[in-house]
Parts: sequence; C-alpha cells; structure tokens
Amino acid sequence: MKKRALAAVAGLCLAACLRPGFAQEYPFKPIRLVVPYDAGGISDLITRMIQPGMAAILGQSIVIENRPGAGGGVGSDAVAKAPADGYTLLSNFDSFATVPFLYTNIQHDPLKDFAPISLMARGPQVLVVDPRLGLNSVDQFLQYARRKGAEVSFSTAGAGSSSRLTMELFRSATKIDVTFITYKGGAPAVTAILGGHVTGMLASMGVVLNQVRAGKLTALGVSSGGKRSPLLPAVPPLSDTVPGYDAQSWVGICVPTGTPRPIVDRLNAAVVQSLHAAEVKEKLESQGMEVVASNPEVYGQWLRAEIAKWRPIIQNLKIQLE
Repeated sequence: MKKRALAAVAGLCLAACLRPGFAQEYPFKPIRLVVPYDAGGISDLITRMIQPGMAAILGQSIVIENRPGAGGGVGSDAVAKAPADGYTLLSNFDSFATVPFLYTNIQHDPLKDFAPISLMARGPQVLVVDPRLGLNSVDQFLQYARRKGAEVSFSTAGAGSSSRLTMELFRSATKIDVTFITYKGGAPAVTAILGGHVTGMLASMGVVLNQVRAGKLTALGVSSGGKRSPLLPAVPPLSDTVPGYDAQSWVGICVPTGTPRPIVDRLNAAVVQSLHAAEVKEKLESQGMEVVASNPEVYGQWLRAEIAKWRPIIQNLKIQLE
C-alpha cells in the first residue's frame, strides 16, 4: 500500500510540474504495451491491430510484450508496479474484472492500481448447442435443461473463464442445473460440442461464428443486452427470455495509477484514432466485436460495473484458483 501511495504522490507531483506543451512532447522513448495473455487471443489481436496506428500518431515505437499467467494476473501485476510515466501500458480482457477475486496470489486491484485509458471494443457471447439435439430456441433449451437436470453439460475454457462465469449468471437467472466440463481454452471447449461430448457452451462470437454459419452448431441467443448481432441477425438476444441479461466480452487499455492526466489524454486520443481506422473497424466487426473507443471516464464506469456484477457471483460460488 505504501508503494501505491508513493506512486500516486509522485504522479501528482509530476503532473503539477508539467510545463505547457508537455503532453505534445510526450513520448520521448519507445512504449511497452503488455498483453497479459498468450499470443493469438482476442486481446492480443486487437492490441496488434492498433499498434501501428498508435506508433504513427505518437511518433514512437510500441513494443508488445506477452506476459501470460493466472488468467492475465501475472502481466497485470507487473504493470501495476511499473513507473506511472506513460511508458508501460496494459491491454485488458474481460477477465481483468474477475481475476483478482479468482486467484489467491494476485496482488493488484483493478480500480486502485490502474488508470483507465479506453474501453476499446466489446462483443457478445453466443449460447450454442449441439444441433443433433434439435433445440432451436432458448425456451426449448430451458425446457430440455429442466427435464434433463445435471445431464446437461456445458464446456468452459477454464474454471474462471468468461465462458464459465457468463453461464453461471445464466444458470442462476433461469434456475437450471448444468454440469460444467473444463477444457484448456476455447478451441477444445468448442470441439467437445462438435464431437457430441457436451450439450453446449456460452462462447465468444469469434470462436463459434464459422461453425454456426456452417450448421455445425446451433446458436440460440446472444448475450448483448437487448441488441441483435449484425453477424447473426436471426439469433435473438438472451435478454428476450431472461430480462436484463447482458454479459459481453471486452477489451480495454490502461496505465498505472498516478500517470499524469495529459499523458492519459494523449494516449486516449491515439487509441481512439487508431480504432476508428477503416481496416481496424472492419477486422473487429468481422470477429463480432463492436468498436467502442471510449474516453477514460466511460471505461472506468464500465470496469466498476463489471466488478460489481461478477465479484458476488465468484464469492457465492467460492471459486478459488491457484
């Protein structure tokens, strides 16, 4: 706590000493952008999409560093301890709001130790089932689940993954009983449905879109609040059946707490401009993601709401990971 307080004071002192034009002079050296997940995931892909644009706008190279471990907690811990000078950034996935409550050895607080830059993009998850079951609506699935009870099995990409937590939220709201089968990642979790080993899954749009379009999976609903996805316009939102249900995947970007506001604003402008590039928007939308490109305040509000949503679910289920 003392280190955090000193970092915050140092940041305030630096901000107070900023002379006119400082925000325009930053950055003076290359920037490190930490992705706390393996290469190839949605957070890594979006970060690499905006990297060239940000580097051009800021006039400095941006070095992406993948530091996976503990659901993103290892890399996030490292950035929380970095100097608050704008030269170390963190890419966040939706697990950023849940990892501190899932893992016993995580040392950072997502609200106290980081300053938000932008909520970059978000996208729905899709409730998919094995088409051989002949289920074609959420109502039919719920009737089937209540009849079969724990025989209904859902694959997840990990014990603390969003695919597990979003299904826990759905299960709680609909009062159904399902058995969870944990796999090491989204791809094997989807393969288990294709092979008839599990009933279904709540998965990110980009993970299952091709299989849905090919008829290999049946999409019953999307978790995007009250909106349909333009990529699956015939699939209704889950909130049509479960009022208020909204559980989206998202990617943001932040810096250590204490980073001077002029630097935060400079980074936000670079991120927003990069996200609005036509080729970036096209790629993101093809993966079922909506470009948000928010200001820091909107991202901060989003993060607080996500923590308020998921923290009690994790605590009530007593999910603890090492």
